[in-house]
Amino acid sequence: MSGSVSPPDTAGRVAWGTPAARWMLTATVLGSGMAFLDSTVVTVALPAIQQDLATGLAGLQWIVNGYMVTLSALILISGSLSDRFGRVRLFMVGVTVFALASALCTFAPTLEWLIAGRVVQGVGGALLTPGSLAILQAGFREKDRARAIGAWSGLTGVASAVGPFLGGWLVQAGDWRLIFLINLPLAVVVLLIARFKVPETRDTSATGGLDYGGALLGVVALGGITYALIQWGAEGGTVDVWVGAVIGVLALAVFLAVEARGRAPMLPLGLFRSVAFSVTNAATVVIYAALGTLLFLLVIYLQEVGGYSPIAAGAASLPLTLLMLTLSARSGKLASRIGPRPQLVVGPLLLAGGFLLLSTIGPDATYLTQVFPGILLVALGLSTTVAPLTATVLASAPERHAGLASGVNNTFARGAQLIGVAAIPALAGIGGSSGGRGGGTAGLAEHFGTAMLILAGLAVVAALCALALPRGRMPGAEEAGEETAPEEAEVPAPTVEPTPRFCGVSGPPLRSCPGSSAGEVHGEGPSGGDPQSR
Repeated sequence: MSGSVSPPDTAGRVAWGTPAARWMLTATVLGSGMAFLDSTVVTVALPAIQQDLATGLAGLQWIVNGYMVTLSALILISGSLSDRFGRVRLFMVGVTVFALASALCTFAPTLEWLIAGRVVQGVGGALLTPGSLAILQAGFREKDRARAIGAWSGLTGVASAVGPFLGGWLVQAGDWRLIFLINLPLAVVVLLIARFKVPETRDTSATGGLDYGGALLGVVALGGITYALIQWGAEGGTVDVWVGAVIGVLALAVFLAVEARGRAPMLPLGLFRSVAFSVTNAATVVIYAALGTLLFLLVIYLQEVGGYSPIAAGAASLPLTLLMLTLSARSGKLASRIGPRPQLVVGPLLLAGGFLLLSTIGPDATYLTQVFPGILLVALGLSTTVAPLTATVLASAPERHAGLASGVNNTFARGAQLIGVAAIPALAGIGGSSGGRGGGTAGLAEHFGTAMLILAGLAVVAALCALALPRGRMPGAEEAGEETAPEEAEVPAPTVEPTPRFCGVSGPPLRSCPGSSAGEVHGEGPSGGDPQSR
């Protein structure tokens, strides 16, 4: 059967509209869409899981953050792994791991088993989502690559939009375990297509070691800090909480030391010499900490306190996805003309206004008059902010580090979400021992408004961060502290794709596979080689 596999020498030469292109897009869209779909349906199912497994808020936080810990820590190294061992192969490994973890979640008898499944799902997600982009970049002709990635982005955005409805329907009509079970047939289809129809590519010139130590330290650091924050909100300052905090902080310190001295770090700290790169990543952290917390708390509040059905609660945040799909490209084009600073100030202030409106909703809040206005402002704020934020990150790093810069930005966004979900409910007074196993809805009903006020404050901090950016232009790569060739210095920064592709509300758009050489044209290789696959 291996004879039916597309020959490797088609890599970098696949043309738009051909059967090979359709198979490649089908595999990558279904694989990534499975991960995007899962991230939205799980949130909708949290109240049903809470009731079935007799857990409290801390358990629900772990269900969300177990996935984010491994996803955040491993997404940067995934691109290098796919270059080294084969992009299709690593994509298939990611899909397989994700499917097996979904099976574990489906049949999990206890909360602990479900959390374990979510942690393993994060490993699969870290491999398959960036890997799907690497397959497209390395497989398509250069002139068709942007069109392919645009199609991938739009179709995976549809998966994000469908998720709340599908998740709510499965929970309402069947059982929360079905949200994980649906991944299994999708994974089988993706694996069959990838095995027999998608050409393999790898970077044959890749040498040196991979930063496995950095990846492991990242998991330990995020895991320890997340554990301390969640359990602090549930139990207070116990010995276990302090031990988790110490382990997490020490692992973070060692991680930074390893990345500063390593020969092939997955997080080159030199990128942060650019003021624009540092500022925009700081803004990313506070914006996505606020967004992740909102998506976590709102769907639980609407169901447990407001009495909404799972479908209605899931659909409540649909304007976020729809407006991002509709407006993000226009927002990026505007930023390339006037500079990113105005939008990066106005956008977070719109977010803050939305959070302020949401802080006033009560147990009997109707959607159209009380919930929707706040959601609409948040959606407009995100649509105004995300595209110029990502474009600024890319433009402030050298072009050869564009994929890595995007990966760093996505890692910060997802890490911020898990820290926000872990810390902000406790800061607002939600959870605690009074609500049973990790707190319950009584604290949520009383302190939801306080949590929204904290999120509004974070959005204002993001707007203040943007004031450090220069006026009227996109930051150039020379600000990253790296030398630029004279002929490259005259090229304006917006040539670094100022309109990033949408790929879901859960993280900034990915321009390319983090850390991957897929799609790069190397000027110093053999003339007869395939630059796209090197």
